Amino acid sequence: IEGEARDGFGFILKGWVNDVGYQSITVPGSLKAYGEAHGEFGVLPWERVVAPAIAQAETGFTVRPHVHRFWTDATDMGRAPNPERTRATPAAAKLYCDDGGEPLKPGTLIRNPDLAKTLRRIADSGADIFYNGAMAAEIDADMKAHGGLLSAADLAAYETTRSDPLWSTYRGLRMATNQPPGGGIMLVQMLNILENFDLAAMGHNSPDYIRVVAEAMKRATIDKDAHVGDPAYAPIPDHLTDKAYAAEAADAIKRGEVAHVMRLGQGGGRAESPHTTHISVVDSDGGAVAMTHSLGMPSGVVSDGMGFMYNGCMAVFDPRPGRTGSIAPGKSRFSSICPTILFKGDDPHLVIGAPGGTQIAMGVLQAILNVVDFAMPMDRAVAVPRFSSTSDAIDISNRIPHYVAAELEAEGYEVIRSYLGFAFAAVHGIKIEDGVLEGGADPGHDGMALEV
Repeated sequence: IEGEARDGFGFILKGWVNDVGYQSITVPGSLKAYGEAHGEFGVLPWERVVAPAIAQAETGFTVRPHVHRFWTDATDMGRAPNPERTRATPAAAKLYCDDGGEPLKPGTLIRNPDLAKTLRRIADSGADIFYNGAMAAEIDADMKAHGGLLSAADLAAYETTRSDPLWSTYRGLRMATNQPPGGGIMLVQMLNILENFDLAAMGHNSPDYIRVVAEAMKRATIDKDAHVGDPAYAPIPDHLTDKAYAAEAADAIKRGEVAHVMRLGQGGGRAESPHTTHISVVDSDGGAVAMTHSLGMPSGVVSDGMGFMYNGCMAVFDPRPGRTGSIAPGKSRFSSICPTILFKGDDPHLVIGAPGGTQIAMGVLQAILNVVDFAMPMDRAVAVPRFSSTSDAIDISNRIPHYVAAELEAEGYEVIRSYLGFAFAAVHGIKIEDGVLEGGADPGHDGMALEV
C-alpha cells in the first residue's frame, strides 16, 4: 500500500492494481436494481424504457469539454492518471482514444454499436441475462482470461439490498435520505451540526460561514472514516445521527476547535469522478424520486463486443484488515451518494442529489443550505460557488474571491483553489413551493432541468 487519496476517495496500491484493470472490478449491481424497480413500480414496457439508451449508443454523443478534462487529467491525487483508464484495454482505447492512444478531443462524435447490441439483449431478455444468462457467461470468460476477480458465481449470487429511508429533520423540514453504506448519514450529521448556527446571519460564502461549514464537513468525514461502512459487517453507532452529539460538535466549532482528518500517506488534488449520475424527478401525480448511480472511478476495462466499461470500485475498499472499510466477500463499499427528499409536512419540498465522488454529500449539503437558509431559487442554489473539506485543507471553487481565502488562511487554514469555476459535485434538484416546480442543474456539467 502506498497511501490514501487526500479526499478519502480510494487507497493507492503499487501499480494501481485496485484502481485500473481487471482486478479493480467489483460486482455491478445497478442493472439488477433497475430491473426490480421496473418490475414493481414501472408503468412503461421494459423495452420502451431501454429504447432511448439504445438509440443514444447508436447515434453517439459528442465529447464535451468537461468530459475531455476528466479523460486527460493526470491528477495529483495519487490515483491512476485518467488517460490510463481510457486506454487500459484495447476495446476501451478503440472507443475513447485516437490512433496515437490519446483521449479523443472535444467535438468528436463517439458511436458505440457494441453497447447498442448489449442493450438490445437486455431489452429483449431482461436484466437477468446479465446475472444468470449468456451475458454472465461471456463476462466470466473475459475475467478468467485476464485474471479478473469477478466471476459468473458472483453475478448469480448478487442480491439488491433494500432499507427504509434514514429520516431526520432540518429547521422544521422532514428529510429522507439513504442508509449506510451511502452518504446520507454524513448529510444528516452535518445538517444536525449546522442547525446550531445562524448561517444566514454570517453571509453566504463569507469566511466565517465557510469555516463553520468546513468544520462540520471535517467532523462528518472523521466519523465516516472510523465508523461508516456496510452495516451487515459492522454496526453503525447511533450517536452519529443524534442531535445532542451534533450540538457538542457545534459547541467545539464555536470555541474555535479545528478538527484533524487523518489520511494514510500523502495525497493531493481535486479530481472528481464523472462516472456517477443523478436524476431528480417529480411526476404529474406528485410522486418524487431522487436516484444516484455510481461507478466509483472507472476501471478502464471494456470486454470485447460489449461496449460498457466496468466499475473500478475495489480501490475504495481499505486494503488493511480489521477496519470498517476493509475488503470482504459480498461486502458493499461506502459511497458518498445521498439522494435526498425534504418534506414540508407530508409533501415533497426539495428533491435533490449529485454525482461527484467524495464531494457528493458536500455539494448536496450546500445546495440544501442555499435553499433552506438563504431562500435561493433552485437554479441559483446549484450554481453559486461551492467548497469542500474532506481533509485538513479547505478546497474552494475558483469563483470564491481571493480576499475570502486570505481571511481563512490568516486563521491557519490551508486553502486550495480549484482551477475549475464549477467544482465539488454536480448538484441537481427540484424545489416545490405552493405547487410550483423549480428545477436546477449544475451549469458546469451537462445536466438539464426539463419539463415534459
